[in-house]
Amino acid sequence: MSRIEIRKKKKKKKLGIFIGIALVLLGLGVYYWFDQYNQGLSLAEEGTLKEQNVDFGIFDGPEPQFGEINIMLLGSDARKDEDGRSDTLMIANYNQKTEKVKLISIMRDTYVEIPGYGMHKMNSAYTLGGPELVRKTIKENFNLDVHYYAMVDFNGFPKIVDLIAPDGIEVDIPYTMSHGIYMTLHPGVQRLHGDQLLGYVRFRHDSQNDFGRVARQQEVLSKLKDEAVGVHSIMNLPKLLGAADAYIDTNLDKMTMLSIGKGILDNKSEKIDTLRIPVNNSFRDKSTKVGDVLEIDFEKNIEELNKFLEGTTETVNAMENEKQ
Repeated sequence: MSRIEIRKKKKKKKLGIFIGIALVLLGLGVYYWFDQYNQGLSLAEEGTLKEQNVDFGIFDGPEPQFGEINIMLLGSDARKDEDGRSDTLMIANYNQKTEKVKLISIMRDTYVEIPGYGMHKMNSAYTLGGPELVRKTIKENFNLDVHYYAMVDFNGFPKIVDLIAPDGIEVDIPYTMSHGIYMTLHPGVQRLHGDQLLGYVRFRHDSQNDFGRVARQQEVLSKLKDEAVGVHSIMNLPKLLGAADAYIDTNLDKMTMLSIGKGILDNKSEKIDTLRIPVNNSFRDKSTKVGDVLEIDFEKNIEELNKFLEGTTETVNAMENEKQ
């Protein structure tokens, strides 16, 4: 056998070994993915979104334009044997060109026109017609198109948080928090884990009421985004997706999710800008037949919303709860 033939034989052997190793690694990777995904599913033993199995019909969000995607985030605080209700409403704006994320919170007591039902609190839209009616209400009152929705079950929030941030999230608690959250959180800088963090974002029985709660929700989501781009969270991605399947109901397709996820990873150092609606000095308290509401100046709020999305105004600090 000539030297050339011997070399060719050695190259084929090396190639065969390389392909064999690659196939073994691929097999292990697939096994790891499905095993972790199933472990995530197993965490979701009490997913109320699955138990309710409510069909609100088609979500008729328009196709995204100009590279911007608006995702409506709804927080379900339903317990077993209760009707679902949404007390948390946010809109995540993702710009595919800049890979920047912005977060808009609409307070639940905002007095709005719900198409087909008249004037109600904002959080009534979900009860009356699910995500699609919430989308229509946002368009009707704020002239903002929402393209997708994601409904998050608060029962799954602690488990998802612990997967993203196993060492907890650092917060500075200004005073004792206990009423209405079935636990006591003491003042001071500390790291909170899943259940404690849920209590932190739920608490609203203080001088700031819902204003403080909205600010804490935005704070925690921003910090979770920072944790989500870490190596640990990336390794936990299959398990996280498994848990999310049970605790998050969404019409986002997998390709769009991956595109947004990749963009966030590429731009991981960028902070999330936040806005609260109503903005400061644009509302007043009012008693109505549907209860105490926030009657807002729609013209001013739409103007500030447009500026915020165009990047031509300073971020509204949701920690400020100045009233007229």
